[in-house]
Amino acid sequence: MSLRNRILTGSIALVLSSSTLMAFLGKWEGDGQNVVYADQLARGLPTVCKGITGYTSPYPVVVGDYWSPARCAEVEQLVVEKGQLVLASCLTNDKIKQNTFDALSSHGHNFGEPSTCASRAVGLINAGRIAEGCRALAWGADGRPVWAFVTDAKGNKVFVPGLHARRLDEMRLCLQ
Repeated sequence: MSLRNRILTGSIALVLSSSTLMAFLGKWEGDGQNVVYADQLARGLPTVCKGITGYTSPYPVVVGDYWSPARCAEVEQLVVEKGQLVLASCLTNDKIKQNTFDALSSHGHNFGEPSTCASRAVGLINAGRIAEGCRALAWGADGRPVWAFVTDAKGNKVFVPGLHARRLDEMRLCLQ
């Protein structure tokens, strides 16, 4: 593993774009999703590969365009590593393990790293309450699901079981 693909957080080294994270993103964002589609959960946001959008890609993301596997791999690597560097800058607990970092990276990839950094989960993890922080990826302090809602056209929050399933999977990975 090259030095470029590792970051230091405190006294530990974390791997950027780990194989675990990339497989996890493939499971939840789509492996082999080479045609740009309008993501209905994101109000039609053009999306391709493993969740690449115009907000994160250096290339235009236009519904109907085809992206080669090579372009997907290149942009996924770039986007994931850039996001992980942002995430690493808000993590102050030097005792987190790779799986916790990967779970937080998945969350950041889905919701944006600034939202993940500002989350209750990261606050708990930074405070040394790692297991609680991992659970906070899926559950609020009141025991209700979190990070599993979208806003519909009328402005109502709608629970999406698939998003909650992803949050539960992130929680499991985080706790490993």
